[in-house]
Amino acid sequence: MKKFLLLIIALAACEARAKVDLVTLPVRDRVQLTIYNSADLTLVRENRALTLVGGLNKLQFSWANTLIDPTSLEMRPLENAGDIDIMALTYPPRTVNLGLWNIKSARGGKVPVEIDYLTSGLSWRAFYMGTLTEDEKTMRLEGYVRATNNSGEDYADAETRLIVGEINLIDQIMMLAQRQYPYDRPSQYPVSPMVMKGLFAGRAGGKELEVLEEAVAYDSFAAEMPETKEIAKEGLSEYFLYTIPGTETIPNGWSKRLPSFDTNGIPVLNLYKYEEERYGKGVLRFLNFKNDTEHKLGETPIPGGMLKVFRTTDEDGHLAYEGQSDFKYIPVNEDVELNLGYVGDVVVEPKLMDYKTDRFSFDSHGNIDGWDEISTWKVEIKNTRDLPVKVEITRNTGMPNWDLERRDSVGKYEKVDIDSFKFTLEPEPRSKMEFTYVLTKHFGRRAE
Repeated sequence: MKKFLLLIIALAACEARAKVDLVTLPVRDRVQLTIYNSADLTLVRENRALTLVGGLNKLQFSWANTLIDPTSLEMRPLENAGDIDIMALTYPPRTVNLGLWNIKSARGGKVPVEIDYLTSGLSWRAFYMGTLTEDEKTMRLEGYVRATNNSGEDYADAETRLIVGEINLIDQIMMLAQRQYPYDRPSQYPVSPMVMKGLFAGRAGGKELEVLEEAVAYDSFAAEMPETKEIAKEGLSEYFLYTIPGTETIPNGWSKRLPSFDTNGIPVLNLYKYEEERYGKGVLRFLNFKNDTEHKLGETPIPGGMLKVFRTTDEDGHLAYEGQSDFKYIPVNEDVELNLGYVGDVVVEPKLMDYKTDRFSFDSHGNIDGWDEISTWKVEIKNTRDLPVKVEITRNTGMPNWDLERRDSVGKYEKVDIDSFKFTLEPEPRSKMEFTYVLTKHFGRRAE
């Protein structure tokens, strides 16, 4: 451990004036990191072997230059628990970043212990690469995780686990770690030491969930790890746990990319959308698939992240960049529609061909109390791609009282809601299509 310094002070009780021996704590035997992505929070669990003397021992530690929350520290013996009494954790007055653990031992020698604490500064983020086939009907999806360590502490050969799911922290761990004294509250309100040790509020029902016990339950460290790493995944209530096989060394100030999954042949739909009121006058491209077994996915949720999409252009595997989308957490069996941005190779141009008012109605005093506005539209679609495309064109009327008359049978027409309708067309490669419709809006008494 580079900065989180721990020392053993062996006190000889038989001497009138105690003799103090300072012994540097051995390096970690094992360490496990459980990193959340929805909050700046990591649970660190490490195994060390303390060399104790019979009687009273004091363990001095410092968390200077780290983001460790000292109030979250816990220690338990892994062997001979009946002979080891971890009595109290004290913080000497007028000292900064320093604490003393009082340990009473009925035996001398090495004692394996487990030490847990919360820290800030460790984070992870998922990102993805999607590679479409030449016909764009299927996609290879590669997932990666980038873990970053800015905690002030080096973690060598650490078992790494990643938690997906929203949590509500009572206090930010970084603020807890940076107080001058351990139990200073980072706000004006007092709080009990128990609350400071990291209780979380559950989203459902507002009750406190023992998330650290449920989401990072520690059975044992794996004795054997597979050579080829494939992140193991398991559900934990409303959270999801990703376990990276083997160990990873993540020095302070470094980031590390880890492979998550690689799935080929995922069926996808490329959809182009035009809706002036929502997207402006450009055409947006969307990539659609579903996180289910039919689409060769669906075993686990997909953490939110950035997807960059490419297309295979020839037999040699050359790639063309198609777009990117930043998306949120995708549950199992959820439909996915990713916005890849505006395109220039599919163009939609609505043109107003005719406009008039007609069918006036009058009240008993001869005043106009109703009329129709009649507009004729021609919509042209240009597909300059070397592939057929599917285009959805949504038009909004801005009012509930209207009728539509089609002048041709091009494409599929459907009413979307009370004030909008949609045409769906599939132009062939390097082609042009057009259709015409007449929109009649009813005003005043004519709306009745």
